[in-house]
Amino acid sequence: MKKLIKPAQVAYCVGLAGMVVPQIFYRGFGANFFPAWPGLPWVVFWSYLFTFIVLACCAAIVFEKNARTAALYLGSFLLAVYCLGYIPYELIIEPHKNSLGTWADGLKEPALAGGAFIIAKSFSNERDQRGSAFIKLWEKLIPFGPSFFCITMILFGVCHLLYTDFVATLVPAWIPGGRVFWTYFAAIALIGSGIAIALGVKRQLAAALLGIMIFIWLLVIHIPLGIADPFGRQGNYIIGAFSALAFSAIAFVIAGVKWKER
Repeated sequence: MKKLIKPAQVAYCVGLAGMVVPQIFYRGFGANFFPAWPGLPWVVFWSYLFTFIVLACCAAIVFEKNARTAALYLGSFLLAVYCLGYIPYELIIEPHKNSLGTWADGLKEPALAGGAFIIAKSFSNERDQRGSAFIKLWEKLIPFGPSFFCITMILFGVCHLLYTDFVATLVPAWIPGGRVFWTYFAAIALIGSGIAIALGVKRQLAAALLGIMIFIWLLVIHIPLGIADPFGRQGNYIIGAFSALAFSAIAFVIAGVKWKER
């Protein structure tokens, strides 16, 4: 699995870049990164700045230019934006805040942040003892990377159970077994693998299976949807394909990195 780490690092960065680049064309934040706060000034400027920072960090990771530090910056940045943007918005502004579905888009951000911390761990050979106090503080978040990622996976699994009728419509009709069956199967797989990875129980095996499953979804669900409707809902299906690529990559990095087993 170690041979998958570098391709997975690149795939994560490509997936994340594909999620943020549409913000340039649509001149605003995507639903996965910052909510529509009423009255927020300079939205276009902030969305462009956000996109530039993410792309710069991704480029540093891909070309291995202070990659570990860039991954720590990226994870901390995404986590801070989520905590300052989505959490207060959902608790204060969102009228349907008690519905898990309203949190679903934003939940991708902490998962991506967790992925950045996981990638930072995969560059552990670059550790610099002379790093700044901020870097040393962010390093303390690395062990929580799998948990940030898995909380989202578990909650996505719960969403599959709560919104089965909608999720089932995304399953191609040609797959044998029925759409509802595969919706429940995916829910159980997301919840089970998420719990196993978060608790460190057969973490590498669970992560490898999760990565394979999400990559299969990318091929049979997300890419066909993106091709069929590339510009609908501000490129939502295209962004969904890139997010699936990033999530499968995170799972493969977890599988390739050495962790302490419980």
